[in-house]
Amino acid sequence: MTPPHAPQIPVVVLAGFLGSGKTTLLNHLLRNRAGNRIGVVVNDFGSIEIDAMTVAGQVGSTVSLGNGCMCCAVDSSELDGYLETLTAPSAALDVIVIEASGLAEPQELVRMLLASDNPRVRYGGLIEVVDAAEFTATRKRHPEIERHLAVADLIVLNKTDRATEEELLAVREAAGAAGGRAALVSTVYGRIDPELLIDPVLRPEDDEGTRQLTFEDLLPEADRMHDEHLHAAYESLSFTAPVPLDPRRFMAFLDSRPAGLYRIKGFADFGAGDPGNRYTLHAVGRFLRFEPRPWGRGEARLTQLVLIGSGIDTAALHKELDACQDPAQVATEELERAMWGVLRYVPQPDGEEA
Repeated sequence: MTPPHAPQIPVVVLAGFLGSGKTTLLNHLLRNRAGNRIGVVVNDFGSIEIDAMTVAGQVGSTVSLGNGCMCCAVDSSELDGYLETLTAPSAALDVIVIEASGLAEPQELVRMLLASDNPRVRYGGLIEVVDAAEFTATRKRHPEIERHLAVADLIVLNKTDRATEEELLAVREAAGAAGGRAALVSTVYGRIDPELLIDPVLRPEDDEGTRQLTFEDLLPEADRMHDEHLHAAYESLSFTAPVPLDPRRFMAFLDSRPAGLYRIKGFADFGAGDPGNRYTLHAVGRFLRFEPRPWGRGEARLTQLVLIGSGIDTAALHKELDACQDPAQVATEELERAMWGVLRYVPQPDGEEA
């Protein structure tokens, strides 16, 4: 039985047609995982090309990738079972990445995750990797790519070094025409910043003066992440408010969040709306969830948020968040009613939202 308030593991769906570069991106994440322990679900171990180790197997097997990372080879009927394995406390994973190819349509995987009875998982976003140079040819072969773009939370325009300005414009126009609100980032060789998807962690062993060398330490210099190697430009905004938020104003802000705002994470204080709890916020793409937790003894009652996206106006977003503060709020019936909009996104014990 999952203990109360057990941390949930984000599950990221990685999609893209053959040749788009999603496996290159996945290997890049494994090489530059910022201290995170990653679980990977694929349908073919052979696609995980980790140097310095042999990763081989068959459907129904699990191997360790070292440094706490794990990899499962599954088919779609076994996905729930392997998620159960990967989310077990003994696995101590921080994020799980599912490579959609060969398992199911990406939107079907998203539906499976959102409908999952596993209390230890939460949806971490759908990433669609697109070969920017071959987009026109890909769309002719696979017209369903427009459907994928429409439901994606993050679109990675890969191989931009091989694409013309006209080809890049065609992908952006197609993404806009599909009606989605995904953030778009451009990259070469799948080198996106891991912090777009996963939060860096600091473990007790990281503070020790001596430690075992990690796979990242052994990488050739050319394969390591450095500022000059980043090809995925994005913006982030940190917001702190010592004044409680007005629930209605804040929900209106979340409902109208702009295209390109990929993730929001942090804690919200609604003051007299629920004086006993702070609300952990997870938003990725269209997905939104609040998790109430009691304030800790002596804990400063602040709203602390980080917003991450591409092409976003951080100054405008900061101004909108400032306007959500409510310094004059009092405990009234009206304020309690205003909390209903927040409580709609709080998971219930049966797995449904309020």
